[in-house]
Amino acid sequence: MSRLHGLAVTYKIGLELIYAGGLPFVGALIAEGHDVFLDAKLHDIPNTVERATAAIAALGASFLTVHGTDSKTMDAAIRGRGESAMKLLAVTVLTSLDAADLRQQGVAGAPADVVLHRARLASEAGFDGVVASAEEARCIRDTLGRDLLIVTPGIRPAGTVAADQARTATPIEALRAGADYLVIGRPITAADDPLSAAQAILHEMNAAAL
Repeated sequence: MSRLHGLAVTYKIGLELIYAGGLPFVGALIAEGHDVFLDAKLHDIPNTVERATAAIAALGASFLTVHGTDSKTMDAAIRGRGESAMKLLAVTVLTSLDAADLRQQGVAGAPADVVLHRARLASEAGFDGVVASAEEARCIRDTLGRDLLIVTPGIRPAGTVAADQARTATPIEALRAGADYLVIGRPITAADDPLSAAQAILHEMNAAAL
């Protein structure tokens, strides 16, 4: 974190770090004035989702992810958030999945169709935004308008490997497709020089506005 001081203002804490003692780290980041995107991907019975969301809101997180597969789960998260300012983001289809993976799960339709369906559910539930790949961002934006935030993972700057991601995009592609926030992990954390990698990505993002 110290190596990116001054560049990053929002930090994503995902499952790997959460289960490695990351929740105290969340508190430390918030105390230093940073926004925290808690990528917990909640998905459980409504009572559990509601109570977990309430607990996370009490931590002071700025963003929380919940799987957007059904209205019951998302309605529970809305209740759990209460009056807090925490923004709820519905995970539509993980960027590691393709059409074959969805068929294996028993989900019919192309990823883009499933993503748009779940984005509609999220909008109707009162969620602040969705997590979706750049491949679906433009369709979400065109269909559901500007009010729904689009957070895009699977970002891979030109020349980097996709690894386990199936639906990727460069920073410029994602922003021009309508993404509001980009989730950028391994291209920075796995780089030999994370600071230089982050600076290069910010330069590429700024180019999207030109």
